[in-house]
Amino acid sequence: MNPKPADTQQLAQLAKILPRCRELPLYRTPLSGCERGHWECLQSLPLLGKNAMRENFPRNFLGEHGALDPLLEQKLIELEYTSGTTSERLPVIFARGWWDEQEQRALRLNAYVGKILDEFPAYKRATLTTPACNGLTCPTVWMSREQRIIGRALFVNLQRIPFVLPDSEMARMAAEIAEWQPQFLDTDPVHAVWLALWCERRGIKFPSLKFIFCTYEFCSAAHKKILARVFGVPVLNLYGSTETGHLLMEDIHGAMQPSRETALLEIVHADTRGIGDLAVTTLSNDYMPLLRYRIGDLAQKIGDRYIVHGRVKDALLAVDGTRVTTWDVDQCFADTAGFAHYELRQMENGPTTLRFIPDAVPPTTETLQRVADRLKQLLQLSGEIAVESMTTLVPSASGKFRLTCRVAADTVAA
Repeated sequence: MNPKPADTQQLAQLAKILPRCRELPLYRTPLSGCERGHWECLQSLPLLGKNAMRENFPRNFLGEHGALDPLLEQKLIELEYTSGTTSERLPVIFARGWWDEQEQRALRLNAYVGKILDEFPAYKRATLTTPACNGLTCPTVWMSREQRIIGRALFVNLQRIPFVLPDSEMARMAAEIAEWQPQFLDTDPVHAVWLALWCERRGIKFPSLKFIFCTYEFCSAAHKKILARVFGVPVLNLYGSTETGHLLMEDIHGAMQPSRETALLEIVHADTRGIGDLAVTTLSNDYMPLLRYRIGDLAQKIGDRYIVHGRVKDALLAVDGTRVTTWDVDQCFADTAGFAHYELRQMENGPTTLRFIPDAVPPTTETLQRVADRLKQLLQLSGEIAVESMTTLVPSASGKFRLTCRVAADTVAA
């Protein structure tokens, strides 16, 4: 059992939400008869998965007589959908304004970002991510620039695979950002890196930019290095999901700090290194409270900070059966140059291949050998790792890219 958290404010909020959750069909049976303390009752619950959240939706969260249409007509809620990275897309309900509120809380965990938000109260952002990130707010078909402005956000890209975009499309995106003059970029790191390299070749800068935050998927050390080099502003990690809100924000010291008012975090089924499944209990979404939601990511808590290790399904295996996470692999690239993006594929009972898209200056032969040697040691391999320079890497069905993936023996690699 996880130790009881020391944060009394979170425990007080948990004490408020559990009695309400007892009335919801999703939690009524699991919580029935639990007479222990609120933390002990929470710990008695099984981990919540997406299938249980879909079943009988929305009544499982709103109650037997709950209906979405009246709430939508009264403009009390927003209905969004997850990208479908780990399974089918999932509907998500939250109160109008909740998304902005929880995002502000997370962003302000970084003192520099908080200062910029105060300095520019009418700040603007440009969002650069896969069009499949969200069914309602990210364009999935062609839309005009005016149609892609939602509040103070301009959604820039319209294609799933950035590496195949023609110069005309890259020029459009750069011109739109320059004209919009955002204070920050809200980015998927892969899409942002490709635009950054295009801008670098043409000497294009965005003088209004104060910082960039990377979210939507795992941000590699290679991605951050290029974005910082090209745009000359802090590049920060912001971690969360559509269903939970933003959970962790990189602070000015480079540590990932939790947004304690938004959610209570647990590390469950931890291995000997303390890396385990991240379970999330949301504390501020009254319409769709999640108790011990298994978000699908691996994480590690060290003191007050967290390390996000990547998707559970993207973990690799060393020869001795030890789990190797996406974060473990990415550390092999932390002090190297020449990589814009990469994908490490491990074939079950077969070869391991590193495919990469080069930076403006590709990695040297010595760098490639050093990275390959590190990966061999990490995975305890006796044979060589194949290394291939690519012009394109393909995302998953959700539009997100995988830095690491384990392929079944009977699957033909794409």
